[in-house]
Amino acid sequence: MKILIVGAGAIGGYFGGRLLEKGEDVTFLVREGRKDKLQQTGLKIQSKHGDLQLQPKLITKKDQSPPFDVVLVSTKSYQLAGAIEDIRPFVSAETMILPLLNGIAHLQLLTKAFGEERVIGGLCFVETTLAEDGTIVQTSPVHQLVYGERTGEKTERIERLEQAFTGTKAEFIKSDNINQEMWHKYLFITAMSGITSMMESPIGPIRDLETGQRTIHTLLQELAAIMQKMEAPIQPGIADKQLKRINSMAAGMKSSMQRDIEKLQPTEAEHLQGYLLARSEEMEMTVPILEIIYTKLKLYEQKINTDNQAG
Repeated sequence: MKILIVGAGAIGGYFGGRLLEKGEDVTFLVREGRKDKLQQTGLKIQSKHGDLQLQPKLITKKDQSPPFDVVLVSTKSYQLAGAIEDIRPFVSAETMILPLLNGIAHLQLLTKAFGEERVIGGLCFVETTLAEDGTIVQTSPVHQLVYGERTGEKTERIERLEQAFTGTKAEFIKSDNINQEMWHKYLFITAMSGITSMMESPIGPIRDLETGQRTIHTLLQELAAIMQKMEAPIQPGIADKQLKRINSMAAGMKSSMQRDIEKLQPTEAEHLQGYLLARSEEMEMTVPILEIIYTKLKLYEQKINTDNQAG
């Protein structure tokens, strides 16, 4: 199976590297600068599950190549429109598009671009970052990629994908209920990223405070209520289950959004918190914690935009 990974960053580079380590036919679609760097240094992964240094196949959007069997998309939401145009030449009627973006709104863009039948469901749980020298640093015990048909069907193409994914040194998990799993991840990451970014703290000190614990729980309940009113396929009591999960995490855990803010980079606030806030307004719901978090994130984005223009 020919696999195209869009980008060689923290997420795509890590899972793509694990597939390449296994011996799968993996190619990375990268920008010219990243291609030059990787040709010099190779793809470096520093992980508690084993370090890697690989020489991957690399292409840019200007290169020609036959279509791929699966395209794994792990860009940030604000990069997705550009990524869609970049991958068009490498997609055929038989290509599977496997997105790993957080949230839900990206599915509409991808299905509009490539058709409902090409886009399967996906998500991942992993803590990775890109070091200054380009090394992918993976620090969490969990390194899961979950995928499946959004229809829930057990198709021949998913079975072939499962064969390609089996045997890697990361967890690739096939799901028969990927829609629900994507919504549950959406709930978790929207709360986790919002709370840690707003409080400018790892999760431990926040949840150790009684007020912090109440704030996390209230936010989870707000988000679940919005999703329920949207008739999203979430489980009853999912807010309490996600609270237990947050309380079981390592005290020093930071969200990727918080790390982006620390690096003065853009965030996915519009894609995560903003999307649900807009739905709550349409349904005339009151969600004060979500509003406060969204306001904080928008003020941050306005500041970095102003600073960038001034620079």
